[in-house]
Amino acid sequence: MSGPQVRGVPTVLVVDFGAQYAQLIARRVREASVYSEIVPHSITAAELAERAPAAIIFSGGPKSVHVEGAPAIDPGVYDLGIPILGICYGAQLIAQQLGGTVGRGDGGEYGRTTMHRTEGVESELLPSGLPEAQTVWMSHFDAVTETPEGFVATAATPGAPMAVIECHDRRIYGVQYHPEVAHTPHGQDVIVQFLHSLAGIDSSWTMENFIEQAVEQIRAQVGDGRAICGLSGGVDSAVAAALVHKAIGDQLTCVFVDTGLMRKNEGEQVVETFERHQGIELIHVKAADRFFERLAGTTEPEAKRKAIGELFIRVFEDAREQVTDAKFLVQGTLYPDVIESGTAHASTIKSHHNVGGLPDDLDFDLVEPLRSLFKDEVRSVGHELGLPDEIVWRQPFPGPGLGVRIIGEVTPDKVEVLQEADAIVREELKIAGLEREIWQSFAVLPDIRTVGVMGDERTYGYPVIIRAVTSEDAMTADWARIPYEVLDRMANRIINEVPGVNRVAYDITSKPPGTIEWE
Repeated sequence: MSGPQVRGVPTVLVVDFGAQYAQLIARRVREASVYSEIVPHSITAAELAERAPAAIIFSGGPKSVHVEGAPAIDPGVYDLGIPILGICYGAQLIAQQLGGTVGRGDGGEYGRTTMHRTEGVESELLPSGLPEAQTVWMSHFDAVTETPEGFVATAATPGAPMAVIECHDRRIYGVQYHPEVAHTPHGQDVIVQFLHSLAGIDSSWTMENFIEQAVEQIRAQVGDGRAICGLSGGVDSAVAAALVHKAIGDQLTCVFVDTGLMRKNEGEQVVETFERHQGIELIHVKAADRFFERLAGTTEPEAKRKAIGELFIRVFEDAREQVTDAKFLVQGTLYPDVIESGTAHASTIKSHHNVGGLPDDLDFDLVEPLRSLFKDEVRSVGHELGLPDEIVWRQPFPGPGLGVRIIGEVTPDKVEVLQEADAIVREELKIAGLEREIWQSFAVLPDIRTVGVMGDERTYGYPVIIRAVTSEDAMTADWARIPYEVLDRMANRIINEVPGVNRVAYDITSKPPGTIEWE
């Protein structure tokens, strides 16, 4: 089972032309209560027709439509009668493929730009309530200079004389700017206008509807069989367990594997919280020694992830001795996990332990009820299922745990150092009242030593890197602007309270170009 296949709900397909914002476009569509999925640009018109989407959105992309090998779409897509919105590269591709002209720019436009409506030309795409001049976010070199037959230009910027193009009869539209980013204040209004007013899609994608359908599909898949859910201590597995429990009740047994790679005291907290709030049968497996033994000598990040993922499965298989008839394994796989783990048309950013890290001889049928959701949607499902805030608002935590926050070989001593430093980071943010503002915060232990001076003596200890980001769905993230005085307290406490650490740094890298985790 690849996750609940959304049935009976209108779907918008986002065609990915290599844009860093393709996932964000899909998120913005869902914010309008419309279900969306991302598909590769290699999809054919026949495949699109078979899927019968309610609308199609072309993403942006890094290439020029003029270069050899630039990504394109099957021209037959334009004859399907399905509403289309092209964004940035997607708008240029529409213009080029339908007979317009895309000019080579002299300098392009990047960043915030003022866009004006074209005087005397009526626009269907730009809602009437929007100002005549608005700020938009641009990132382009080429621009549409001549519209295809049947199209009109309804807005312009200094570097894009046809910043918005529209063909009302065919319901095909293009915008040169990026309405999906927060830097375009009225961007979501345009997306909503396209989805609801022009494509005629109703607001039927809700978490209540999702839960109903997921419960139905879980029951159909599992039948009268038994399932094991692997609890990792994070939000995703907890919500997956609650959803599956709603569907099949006491046919579910949860297994919490204490890998020794959890945050400080978190193993005990997870067991206590889950048993108290969930009332589900829980097997607590203490397997730290097995994980440390398996990771000994392993330093390459992908090798560590795959080793941890495989051992997770082996531990679950061992747990079948207590649940002998369990055939199904429940996992909290999310849509970003699937996207980042790569497909036939997309490169792997990193293998997630529950996607790219699964062994070939997996002896379970997978149940992945959250596979079509983004993180904030998972939290909404958790609320709908009545989970407490201490579970729903738990910070994202990677399945491999501290194994991917320790650079290089993972040892018990390094884990202890990192647990103590990480606990200080989280405690200081809580004291400062910044917990809800920050998507994810943690400490990283790199595989180096640095020279320091403590008590008039030379030291040679570990540095600790603090990482904190703000985000909506983890697909993009910005480094958190933590007040200097809070960072100062963190650094002083870590150096004074954690033996073996003599230096603290703060990571100010956003995603992209970096990822949230270091490995």
